[in-house]
Amino acid sequence: MRHDYNDLIVIFNRLFLESLNTELLLGGDEPIYLPASSEREHNQIIFARGYFASAMHELAHWCIAGVERRKLEDYGYWYEPDGRSEAIQAEFEKVEIKPQAIEWILSASCGFKFQVSCDNLSGDCEPDRVAFTLKVREQVLTYLECGIPERAKMLSDAFLSHYKTTSLNSDVFHT
Repeated sequence: MRHDYNDLIVIFNRLFLESLNTELLLGGDEPIYLPASSEREHNQIIFARGYFASAMHELAHWCIAGVERRKLEDYGYWYEPDGRSEAIQAEFEKVEIKPQAIEWILSASCGFKFQVSCDNLSGDCEPDRVAFTLKVREQVLTYLECGIPERAKMLSDAFLSHYKTTSLNSDVFHT
């Protein structure tokens, strides 16, 4: 299946540009979320280098950010760069479970392979990718059982329709 980031831009912007004043844009080296301001008319979700996976990740963060967070650059989240200690990596993974669960749901909706991002290539310790994946999967299953957040559900439904993928169930999310 062909995965073109331009499809994501068109689908997202059709759904949310008017209704929530938010647009998805191709960016350069680093992804970022920028709220509307005197310098920009729309909130902007900017993903890195045309990478489909980068767009999925940034969309996931936007899908779970509340109204107040969406008023802040990068939603006001802290970010500790690559090279984290074991303790800081554990904190990073704790706050990334929900967004990465949404990312997995959105990716599956597109028929796109998902991999967790531990995002710590030069840290003190090797992250336990399997354990983190299992935590993210558990959150995916909770969302499937209890309900996917509204914006994520709208986007997932649009991706399912566009990519003609099957409906989401627990069998789709295996490690």
